[in-house]
Amino acid sequence: MELRQIKYFLKAKELLNFTAAAEYLHISQSTLSQQIKQLEIELGIPLFDRIGKRIVLTEAGENFSIYAKKSLDKSNEGFLAMQDLKNLKSGELRIGVSYGLRLTLVTALKDFTKNFPSIKIKISFNTTQNLIHLLDDSKLDFILSFKDDVNTPNLAYIKLFSSKMSFVTSKQNVLKMKEINLKDIINYRLIMPSNEYSTTHFIIERLKKENIKPIFSIEINDIPTLLEMVKTGDWSTILAQTTVSSEKDLQSIPIKGDKMIREAGIIYQKEAYKTIAMQKFLETLNNI
Repeated sequence: MELRQIKYFLKAKELLNFTAAAEYLHISQSTLSQQIKQLEIELGIPLFDRIGKRIVLTEAGENFSIYAKKSLDKSNEGFLAMQDLKNLKSGELRIGVSYGLRLTLVTALKDFTKNFPSIKIKISFNTTQNLIHLLDDSKLDFILSFKDDVNTPNLAYIKLFSSKMSFVTSKQNVLKMKEINLKDIINYRLIMPSNEYSTTHFIIERLKKENIKPIFSIEINDIPTLLEMVKTGDWSTILAQTTVSSEKDLQSIPIKGDKMIREAGIIYQKEAYKTIAMQKFLETLNNI
């Protein structure tokens, strides 16, 4: 069994099309088909059912894919380890970020890129759950997010800081209060991140425990647009304080209660190899 056969198999599994997989891998379809057939002969069991021009993964193929992915990941980790032995003059970091931690990321990037200017960095903003899926698929090195959505056994978490949940509104709305009760917030016209955002799940759960039925006039899946709408003074929202700490046109009022605090941190795969670049970036985050 060769590593290239595993790569061919996994790409065919992903696309469920030999022609598309071959094009992606820059090889001929006949080469890909022959290599997968050879792999099936070695394993002694079909990995795909060929139905006309379609292919369908067999039960054996589904089971084999778990081990194939682990094998490919370990091979890639070995390559990264060898690259790390050279120096930090090349390499890549793939970082996933939930919107509420963008300022934390920017602060860390300023320091990191001064020290390691040759490291290429790819940043993906998304909801925490979508980022976790990408992390599970080894498409990200680590995530900056809030802890309450982290419940996957193969992931580890390092706390960075805590952030108070706040009632956020325009500075046009003069509110002379140092804190606000959660039950009082629903009297305002609220716009919230859509349901796939962990912030909304967090708030809905807290409202349920207070026997309060939330009424959100608008839900939106784009935080920058949400903030612009809040700045008009027509709507208010609920976000972690760190999300709006740099917004000059907004005011944030902490919500009362010990349970209105969220932990921000770093999420990564427990068993995945940590490149030197990743370790240095994590050190930078911890020193902010």
